[in-house]
Amino acid sequence: MSTRKTLVVAGHGMVGHRFVDAAIERGLTEQYDIVVYGEEPREAYDRVALTSYYEVGADALSFLPGGTYEDPRATVVLNTQVTAIDRAAKTVALSDGTTKAYDVLVLATGAAPFVPPVPGKDLKNVFVYRTIEDLQAIEEAAKTAKAGVVIGGGLLGLEAANALHKLDVETHVVELAPRLMAVQVDDAGGATLKRHIEKLGLTVHTGVMTEFIDADQDGVEDGKVSGLKFKDVDEVLPADIVIFSAGIRPRDQLARDCGLEVAERGGILVSPNMQTSDESIYAIGECAAPGGRMYGLVAPGYTMAEVAVDALLDGPGEFLGADMSTKLKLMGVDVASFGDAFATTEGSLELVYSDAVAGIYKKLVISEDCTKLLGGILVGDASSYGILRPMVSSGIALPENPEDLILPASRGTAQIGMPDEAQVCSCMNVTKGEICTAIHEQELTDVPSIKQCTKAGTVCGSCTNILKNLLTEEMEKSGKAVDKSICEHFAYSRQELFDLIKIGELKSFDAVVEAHGTGRGCDICKPAIASILASQFNGHVLDKATVGALQDTNDAYLANLQKNGTYSVVPRIPGGEITPEKLIVIGEVARDFNLYTKITGGQRIDMFGARMEQLPEIWRRLVDAGFESGHAYGKSLRTVKSCVGSEWCRYGVQESVAMAIELELRYRGLRSPHKLKGGVSGCARECAEARGKDFGVIATEKGWNLYVGGNGGAVPAHAQLLASDLSKEDLIKYLDRFLMYYVRTADRLQRTSTWIEQLDGGLDRVKEIVVHDALGLGEELEREMSRHVDSYFDEWKATLEDPEKVARFVSFINAPGTPDPNISFTEDRGQIRPVTFDEPVSLGSSIPVGAPQ
Repeated sequence: MSTRKTLVVAGHGMVGHRFVDAAIERGLTEQYDIVVYGEEPREAYDRVALTSYYEVGADALSFLPGGTYEDPRATVVLNTQVTAIDRAAKTVALSDGTTKAYDVLVLATGAAPFVPPVPGKDLKNVFVYRTIEDLQAIEEAAKTAKAGVVIGGGLLGLEAANALHKLDVETHVVELAPRLMAVQVDDAGGATLKRHIEKLGLTVHTGVMTEFIDADQDGVEDGKVSGLKFKDVDEVLPADIVIFSAGIRPRDQLARDCGLEVAERGGILVSPNMQTSDESIYAIGECAAPGGRMYGLVAPGYTMAEVAVDALLDGPGEFLGADMSTKLKLMGVDVASFGDAFATTEGSLELVYSDAVAGIYKKLVISEDCTKLLGGILVGDASSYGILRPMVSSGIALPENPEDLILPASRGTAQIGMPDEAQVCSCMNVTKGEICTAIHEQELTDVPSIKQCTKAGTVCGSCTNILKNLLTEEMEKSGKAVDKSICEHFAYSRQELFDLIKIGELKSFDAVVEAHGTGRGCDICKPAIASILASQFNGHVLDKATVGALQDTNDAYLANLQKNGTYSVVPRIPGGEITPEKLIVIGEVARDFNLYTKITGGQRIDMFGARMEQLPEIWRRLVDAGFESGHAYGKSLRTVKSCVGSEWCRYGVQESVAMAIELELRYRGLRSPHKLKGGVSGCARECAEARGKDFGVIATEKGWNLYVGGNGGAVPAHAQLLASDLSKEDLIKYLDRFLMYYVRTADRLQRTSTWIEQLDGGLDRVKEIVVHDALGLGEELEREMSRHVDSYFDEWKATLEDPEKVARFVSFINAPGTPDPNISFTEDRGQIRPVTFDEPVSLGSSIPVGAPQ
């Protein structure tokens, strides 16, 4: 008889998902089969980043792509709501009419938007802002709307206003309190924030009460909202959309109906280990009220989820309250609030710095004896939040001049260390000590590895800069000075070398060594400098006068070395488009040279098993047929993948194939710090998977959206939106700038995703430089790209025209034409493959040699 128990989770939001994740990770599924019921049509998603749905789509926000957990003992049932609890029978009733028995029940039902009883709240085009379905409905309504109103000037209200503004709807924010974000910032901070938001073109109404929502202002009684009437104001504010974002209320009705104790102001009462008044039922997240208080942020919910798992494992964990500090970027404006922001502590003092011109307001609340930081507010510049918030929680003594912490160009913040117990990532509750331990024990050397290992910085990302600083500090402490030198032969970073080579017009490795280096180079600096020289001067990769003999193994033979010493041949197929005649040529070449063929995910055909001395003959036939190098061997552009596009696809809104071909031909041969891939999708269905590429282009009805910084590989990254609804000319201009700036400034072997992440300012900084030309480099970067485009030539065609280069392709210098006898194949599925070590080896005498057969 099975001893396994059943654990039912009601609610598959962020906290419910976190509970299941922790349960699997910590072994709770060894005892329990877990069933999660989610009432939405999709699995848990990042509700904190809800607004980005319009830019990235629902799939990108999902916490559980595919809808299944790796552990089959945890299952998710969507479109199903727990409607009642029978505590005596220990069963739950479900919206599909069935019941489910449980041994343990976890309530993670979250919260519901609060809609005040304003007349007209039930009219058409009146929405709340809570789910993806809400956003989809708002997006549809916005297509015919001219003006919209968001009722609520808090965190979520401003997010909703931002979304409405981006949908090209004239946007008004209505707040009953005398200032925006009344819970987080004071009057002066709210006024600064209001000025920032109004500069963006939104209208803010504070200190006003909505009397009713009107539907027939123009005499058209279609049931849709037409305006908003403020109390004591005669004029009606025209509006086609109204969004309520006036707070949330815990969804505790299930608990009330079955007799569980609830808090006076709502929320299910729970003990410190998240147990309700029924020992078999736990409650976590926004539906719970530990100590009678509801927490409306995700970070406390995550902590509750961890505590509940701990309790079910008989652990000692307790929820003892949460840090309600907040840091976010609202419409490009930094806002942070932490600790005792309103100086409620008896005797506390306030230090304020305000720059109305720059739109910066900073306030520190300190103890009466001026030794401790109690809290603060930052608007317009929250760069010091990462240091100030831990100072509050850890009680670090204030410096002699605490005003240095907020004055411009402060040096104090950088010099104040954090104790190990200081919480760095409040979303995932990760301390400095845990991060530093991971850096040392796991030998982590970059921020993405820290995120992957500790999960810090994986929710809101606001602590990323702290992670970067901690990494630098810890490496320096370990004696691993963060040396940016590319290697022992050059005391410069790749970016510095790029500039030195450019300024000095150095066109060979020897010239670079003579001017700025020592020794004879190594496997690190040689290919890096070869790449820089190729990027700047676009010489032939085998040219001895410039970069010859510097390349990686693959570059040296213009082909990818495979496991048995043979090479692969990869001709370029721009955009994945190929004629039948060219397909026949590839087939004939593969047949005649007995090559293994494989269609790749990058929309081209790889041919494997070519011996070195065969490469020139193979490529001669390909070049004669109009093919050119696909650069599969180089740190350069590989492919620009496309979907079918509007010419054939019934959903396509732009011609993605033509665009992909144009981009692939434009950037082919561009040498870069890491390999580059692109993708172009003809509509939002994203069949080209463009957001998994270094640059992704997705068609809209108005033009093209440009995404940057995606990649597959061991640490996959989704590309992020750089600019929207671009014309073809602007798209290419921004891509030119982006790629050239990356080529110039990225570190050796640094992918675009890591490069963006490690840039000060991240994607926002890239936008400033690429879109807004903040450094005035735009035209220069475009000229450099034009020079590359104009100087492009096919490396294989040029190789075949140069006998000296062709002479490189021999297995034995003293016996040209003799193949390597150690290369051996067998066959699988009708094609060759390398033999494995435990298979009989067919030696050279049986290998076809010489001319094609």
